[in-house]
Amino acid sequence: MAVGRPGLGAALGAALLARLGLVLYGLHQDGAMRVRYTDVDYRVFTDAARLVTEGRSPYRRATYRYTPLLAWLLTPNVYLAEVFGKLLFVAGDLAAAVVAYRALRRRGAAAGQACGCCAASWLLNPLPMAVSSRGNAEALVALLVLATLYFVEGGSVGKAAVCYGLAVHMKIYPLTYALPIALHLQSKWCGGEGAVDTGCDKKAKFTFVGYLWQLFVKMLNRDVLLFGTVAGSVLAALTVAFYHLYGWDFLEHAYLYHLTRRDIRHNFSPYFYMLYLTAESKWSFALGLAAFLPQLLLLLVVSIAFYRDLAFCCFLHTAIFVSFNKVCTSQYFVWYLCLLPLIMPSVKMSWCRGVLLLFLWFVGQGLWLAPAYFLEFKGYSTFLLIWLAGLLFLFINSFIIVQIISHYQKEAQVAKKLKQQ
Repeated sequence: MAVGRPGLGAALGAALLARLGLVLYGLHQDGAMRVRYTDVDYRVFTDAARLVTEGRSPYRRATYRYTPLLAWLLTPNVYLAEVFGKLLFVAGDLAAAVVAYRALRRRGAAAGQACGCCAASWLLNPLPMAVSSRGNAEALVALLVLATLYFVEGGSVGKAAVCYGLAVHMKIYPLTYALPIALHLQSKWCGGEGAVDTGCDKKAKFTFVGYLWQLFVKMLNRDVLLFGTVAGSVLAALTVAFYHLYGWDFLEHAYLYHLTRRDIRHNFSPYFYMLYLTAESKWSFALGLAAFLPQLLLLLVVSIAFYRDLAFCCFLHTAIFVSFNKVCTSQYFVWYLCLLPLIMPSVKMSWCRGVLLLFLWFVGQGLWLAPAYFLEFKGYSTFLLIWLAGLLFLFINSFIIVQIISHYQKEAQVAKKLKQQ
């Protein structure tokens, strides 16, 4: 895929050098300091890849909760050098920026504006840099998600479905995009403007139930069925193949674990303290499932309200999903940060307000990290303070989401561009 503009090439070059520098620094810190730079999951990935090269199941490695495909991709960690996986994740990181740039250009953004959005929110953002250079695989999922949106908005439904099936197989959270994608595809089928207000017919408009009924009935069109069939086939083929190789362990650790997971270790989630206190209770499992209800309700509302702009809808989906999830760690923030470049041109907000929101976001993390440090490294019992900081961080994230929605203005040129395709 050609880069296309010198500005983006320079940004990619700077981003590559920064990430390679962090990878090299990580090798030094891992060997010289007690606290390792490399993510603990990267050692898990490498151990699982080693098991695969020996013809054994990657799930013989404790805490490996991922698709076997990841272990297969990282077998060069064993055959070549252990740093291979980090370089692969860095490559995926940069490729995600290229896809985001092309998506912005397709949506009508000027070359300079598209390059600036990608550089500011992704390429030169310290968080994605750290995540990929520490050996976390989130960049590969980000690449697949961005490719899905790029192909959907370009009308390549089959290619989008393949990327989507792979994305869901890698991580379950993109499954939440199914409804907005279906609604977006049906709106294009009905003429580009959307569902009921300018849709294929005018029946059942007068009640909210009628609105929903008309909205969902119209999803049964060729594009939606093609997308569902192809994505489902990709996901099913991978599932059947890996189940044949690794049996129930694959289903349990790659899929089911993430649906029933109740992580009682400290994290940003507002639910962590409740799950910690009720870990031995008979209600623990039910409480864990009940925690999904606020997510589901908010995701449904956002899907219906914003599906016409698929990138904006998926950004809100991911930000809400992460903020209200039962488990929330810093690497999860990458899930919605990768979509930030696509929505920046549509959020008409002053630089002052934007910087203030960014400052609040970092302050919220800092207030959480302080008691977390004393718990993890000093052994102090700061669970209550961590939980209170997590609630404050949830409030800050919710405030930021509301601000983004209130300053969202879908540009006419974007609508025109997408309608012509």
